[in-house]
Amino acid sequence: MALYEHVFLARQDVSPQQVDALVEQYKAVIESFGGKVGRVENWGLKSLTYRIKKNRKAHYALMDIDAPAAAIHEVERQMRINEDVLRYMTIAVEKHEEGASAMMQKRDRDDRPRRDGDRPERSFGDRPRRDDDRPRRPREDRA
Repeated sequence: MALYEHVFLARQDVSPQQVDALVEQYKAVIESFGGKVGRVENWGLKSLTYRIKKNRKAHYALMDIDAPAAAIHEVERQMRINEDVLRYMTIAVEKHEEGASAMMQKRDRDDRPRRDGDRPERSFGDRPRRDDDRPRRPREDRA
């Protein structure tokens, strides 16, 4: 059997419990074909880059699947029929990732690089910089 990562987007007006029910429904289809579903992550309601079928947001869900190709074809067929599923994507992978996916890893604000490139503060002698420290043109040159 092959390994897959499967992500689908459900409509914004669907409740999180209904998204869980969709995951369970597709999990049962995969298991009926002799496959297994490993990690399941609900990424929650997120904004879309562009509208899809008049939806500005969608519920995202990820499933790690170990199943034959026929199971994937059946799940995708059922997703095409279901009006609650906006988009889906299945990718064959060499091996499943360990731990949480990149979407679930919370990055700390302090871990991100600063915009100023972490430059040290500039000093002007023994006092901090002030606005009147900038160089000025002589009065005659000003228009």
